[in-house]
Amino acid sequence: MANTTSAKKAMRKIARRTEVNRNRRSRMRTFLRKVEEAIASGNKAAAAEALKVAQPEIMRAAQKGVVHKNTASRKVSRLAHRIGALAS
Repeated sequence: MANTTSAKKAMRKIARRTEVNRNRRSRMRTFLRKVEEAIASGNKAAAAEALKVAQPEIMRAAQKGVVHKNTASRKVSRLAHRIGALAS
């Protein structure tokens, strides 16, 4: 347990940031799940539209430090590749 005043304040700050980051991560995962479901349904147009909506959310999560920039880019790239391969 924190003893000093500054350590107690740091704990409060960390708790607030953790909550914000948890919400951002959850939001990103929700958008990813919508794209995955659209891909699973086989509807290329719906999947492309879902990715178009999800991509800014994924990149925003990277910008805010929830996930690494390369991780976000990799996720978008792999989803786009899977969507491109749907109707072929």
